[in-house]
Amino acid sequence: VMSYQTEAMTSQPQMTVTSYTVSHWSSDVCDCCDDCGICLCGAFIPCILGCKVAQDNGDSCCLPFLPGAMIALRTSIRDRYRINGSVCDDWVIMTCCPFCGLCQMAREQKARG
Repeated sequence: VMSYQTEAMTSQPQMTVTSYTVSHWSSDVCDCCDDCGICLCGAFIPCILGCKVAQDNGDSCCLPFLPGAMIALRTSIRDRYRINGSVCDDWVIMTCCPFCGLCQMAREQKARG
């Protein structure tokens, strides 16, 4: 036997909204010379820098070697630090200038501790 509600609802369910501040990257994608150590590492041994950035983000050191994973890593870092942008922006940066994008991620992690 199916029963029906006989009383009308008189109030709407309540929802809590949590706000947070959106920030920006601490350095521009082309500011590679802001940190010469990161710049040199990104230019000559980007696989090591990619591994460090992935590990500092809590991911596997193997992540940079998977197709498309650097885009996902950039999106993850952007989400973690609440940096304004989109997955499309991440794709463009990591496709057009991947070494500069990698260096920017490393500088961001260093700046934010």
